[in-house]
Amino acid sequence: MDRAPPLNSEQVKIVLISTYDLGHQPLGLASAQAWLKRSGDEVWCLDLAAARLDEALVRAADGVAFFVPMHTATRLALPVIERVQSINPSAKLAAFGLYAALNQDLLRAAGVETVIGGEFEAALVRWASGQEAGGVSLEKLAFVTPDRSGMAPLAEYAHLRHGGETRTAGYTEASRGCKHLCRHCPVVPVYQGQFRIVPRDVVLADIRQQVDAGATHITFGDPDFFNGPTHATRIVEALHTEFPALTYDATIKIEHLKRHRALLPTLRETGCLFVTSAVESLDDCVLERLQKHHTRRDFLEVAGLMRDAGLALQPTFIAFTPWTTLESYRDLLRVLACLDLVDHTAPVQFALRLLVTQGSLLLELDDIRARLGPFDPGSLTYPWKHADSAMDALSARIFSVVAALQKVGRTRREIFSAVWECAHGERVPDNFLLPHRAEVPYLDEPWYC
Repeated sequence: MDRAPPLNSEQVKIVLISTYDLGHQPLGLASAQAWLKRSGDEVWCLDLAAARLDEALVRAADGVAFFVPMHTATRLALPVIERVQSINPSAKLAAFGLYAALNQDLLRAAGVETVIGGEFEAALVRWASGQEAGGVSLEKLAFVTPDRSGMAPLAEYAHLRHGGETRTAGYTEASRGCKHLCRHCPVVPVYQGQFRIVPRDVVLADIRQQVDAGATHITFGDPDFFNGPTHATRIVEALHTEFPALTYDATIKIEHLKRHRALLPTLRETGCLFVTSAVESLDDCVLERLQKHHTRRDFLEVAGLMRDAGLALQPTFIAFTPWTTLESYRDLLRVLACLDLVDHTAPVQFALRLLVTQGSLLLELDDIRARLGPFDPGSLTYPWKHADSAMDALSARIFSVVAALQKVGRTRREIFSAVWECAHGERVPDNFLLPHRAEVPYLDEPWYC
């Protein structure tokens, strides 16, 4: 990363820190930097996923703000907050992002005075200027183009793997929040069914600067790209007109893929390579508890629709929940094999365990509360135990197997076969792993939580 320019003593000096953002160059830092610079502050961005903590910058800062958009980022931020305090005890501290709001008590106990959730940019400007700030804000902002200057190059982040090629990937968002109220989703306690459109000109300007920086693929990281399907399609149509060779991926609910099936050809024609969809489970009872608003049958139908449209479906799952049985877990593996979705599914999806976080709507369920232990500040979750201890043992074993095999570079099919053996006690039948038709495009960041 390029070193920051000399500090100007007449300006407020703000350091923005990200610890992890799923392998992307952090959009939250870029957007915050644009707003703070516009207000006259001097700003530096430190992404600790791509560089070490610059103690000189921290020591000279008037304020340090931590971007915590996800669970792993928050856990990684806590020891960094302690280190920043030891380097510069006089700096005021803030935390912003989705998981800031969910963990505000813990962050304040760690020494963060100001915690900002939701639409954070205007509140960060107020914080930097010494005004009252903090809490969850859903105010409608006049978004500006993110400022990605001074950040690590895109080449240092996750790449697209496709057709034997490795391509530089960028990241942006066309909307924030979500219309839906899935019980397990961390977006829900903050946005409560609301979502915000990012103007098309801002989205395209952000993509344009990433293309200039070498991106040939873009990830749309909206919680759901089809919360505003007209907005989304207008963006990708304009994008394809300007950059015909640029490809992209997006996250879309099974419910929306089914409802807006007429838009699937548009996605394909404008350069979409794959769609990530949070299927979560193939058990209708579990789906109902999670309030996913799709069924097992819907998933099977959408898998066919996506195949017919020439789009790769990349499903994600919560493989282990308090309601998962050995048979339902085995069924998940069988269905993925029969639908030829083994290569489409990141191996970590076979190992993920339901996270019950602060503010989660899962806490409304009696059968969840009955399985919970006290909140654990170390994991930022309420730990739970399955009624069948064998399922907890299987969960731990699958996680260890997946992590070990990913570490040594095993293929998705090899890892699936190992997972199958753990769950079934026997090798996967030869006819369950169909001949590989074509390489499935994917981003090479393995974790998803």
